Amino acid sequence: MLMNIVKSLFVLVLFLLSAAPTNAALTPIGSVDFPAGAPVLDFSGLANGADVNGRAFDGVLFQVAKNGLPTNGIVVIDGGPGPTNHIFPPNIVSISDLDGVALIISLPNLVTKFGYGYAIRSENTVPAATTINLLAGITPIGSIAFTGAPDPSFTGGFAGVASDTPFDRAILPFSDVGDAFAVDNMIFASGSGVAEQGATLILLSIGIFAILGVRATHATSVDYRCR
Repeated sequence: MLMNIVKSLFVLVLFLLSAAPTNAALTPIGSVDFPAGAPVLDFSGLANGADVNGRAFDGVLFQVAKNGLPTNGIVVIDGGPGPTNHIFPPNIVSISDLDGVALIISLPNLVTKFGYGYAIRSENTVPAATTINLLAGITPIGSIAFTGAPDPSFTGGFAGVASDTPFDRAILPFSDVGDAFAVDNMIFASGSGVAEQGATLILLSIGIFAILGVRATHATSVDYRCR
């Protein structure tokens, strides 16, 4: 039964990444474009080294997939790469090769705005340093990529998007130019309605990942923080 669950998740992630979106109108926005009081996740209070895969934080479910499969031990809470203009430890950081890795965010309700500070291990301008793939339930609604620039040393910035179609899930791949990424200060703004479907999907995902977490193999930790 476990293998059937794994295969189903593999097919689902591939579908989410490849299915044609509904072509919502997406607009890049900055952190100042979110309303006052919008939830901000700064990951304070989480233990250093805590695995991000399958972790629910302030009602938001975080999952990590590598080549379409949920994987433990490759994205954790840490202090790397150190403070940037948009990263302040503790933050989410990858500790493994980024090839085929995506961070999956399931929000507790439908929203129309979403964003986060990010950095990758590079010191150059990088096109598509991070990409936001938005979904409503399992329906892709659009994708938007962001060019990263030195911020002030590591490449990064703030990736924010506003959509005319509400969504409750985001899949975030990062450029493998630097083979590592960091995420912090994730923010989102609710739309006019609450998505019962979104809440149901989060509870289902938590149950599935709790089962898979027992079997997942932890990768060897590699610290890339700025010295």
